Amino acid sequence: MTVDFDRVALADVSRHFGRRRAVSKVSLAISAGDILGLLGPNGAGKSTLIGMIATLVVPSTGTIRYGDRGAADVGPALRGRIGLLAHELHLYPELTARQNLEFFARLHGADPRGCVDGALAAAGLTERGADQVSGFSRGMRQRLALERALLHAPRLVLLDEPFAGLDDRAVTIVSHRLRALAATGAIVVLATHDLDLADGLVTRVAVIRDGRLITDERGGSGLRARYRTLVGH
Repeated sequence: MTVDFDRVALADVSRHFGRRRAVSKVSLAISAGDILGLLGPNGAGKSTLIGMIATLVVPSTGTIRYGDRGAADVGPALRGRIGLLAHELHLYPELTARQNLEFFARLHGADPRGCVDGALAAAGLTERGADQVSGFSRGMRQRLALERALLHAPRLVLLDEPFAGLDDRAVTIVSHRLRALAATGAIVVLATHDLDLADGLVTRVAVIRDGRLITDERGGSGLRARYRTLVGH
């Protein structure tokens, strides 16, 4: 089954964990070419929201539609159009960088011969492809995990703190990668605490506080000052 969409729309989406309301009545639409920065303090609900968009967490109320269909209508094939980079990088440390990418390529039904070399190059790890991931720095693992999430050319790319552990060179590599993805029509959503890195990268900003969406606006300069006004720190 072929699945494609150019828009993801959330309507009054909430998620409760017992008596705790992690996300409350969030409505948001994201389109192809968007790089949406999901901002907010720790515990605001950003990771839960990404989990719901990724179909890993079921909303307690509300709907999420991918194009004109919900996740239940599409079925498992929907996950084949989603790339996710979470806090857990999902890499096998005893395998080499190349072996990790080959494994995940096959898992997604992609031909490793057609994508692994390009993924290593995009991560800046061509010369380290034969090395075990256990010897990699956090930043190297982060870059490799990003390419792992992109091997199957997903339409929707969800990133939770993608700049964690990256040095300036790696930040530049990842930022260029995300801009290129959006330019090809991907929908990119990234949760980050780093306002300076988000500033100039994101095309839209959604700020979450206490599980609620308090603003959805176009990206632009002066993000830190705007965020401080909205959140208070």
